[in-house]
Amino acid sequence: MAISRREEARALSADEQDLVAKSHHPAVQELADAELANLVKLLRERRDRAQTEAHRRRREMRGKGAPKGAVASKADGGSRLKLEVLAMAMRRLNGEAERRRQLAARLSLAENARKALASKQAATNGPDFNARTAHEGMRAVANLKAQNLIRPMERGRQRKAAAVAQAKRDAR
Repeated sequence: MAISRREEARALSADEQDLVAKSHHPAVQELADAELANLVKLLRERRDRAQTEAHRRRREMRGKGAPKGAVASKADGGSRLKLEVLAMAMRRLNGEAERRRQLAARLSLAENARKALASKQAATNGPDFNARTAHEGMRAVANLKAQNLIRPMERGRQRKAAAVAQAKRDAR
């Protein structure tokens, strides 16, 4: 479910809002790679802290954990919303990092293919080229299997005749 920017602002503190705002679409693509890595690190720390807090509050509500304050928590809606907002921001940042990684991989692959093509075009097929098809083009390899002279239709007719004869013997 999508969370509006107003709900995000209500759930987060001011510095967290700045971090999450950088994870939205136009801003995230303008970040340098180092800034993106730093933002992922900071946001992951905030998300983990919010996750721990939400977990602690749920334990307090169930009566399993000791209350942090004077009274145990009655609801954890705010901490859960904060966790969701930070997790969605992490998902966006991870998606952008993966997109950049795939783009770099595609560029690297294209560059390597260009280098390989240039290397292949520069190479000569001299006498040191050792292959079965070198210098003279493809040559046919003789088929060593003996040719079967029996027609397939005749073989099928004989099989069927044997099957019918066996069925007659079995029926006696």
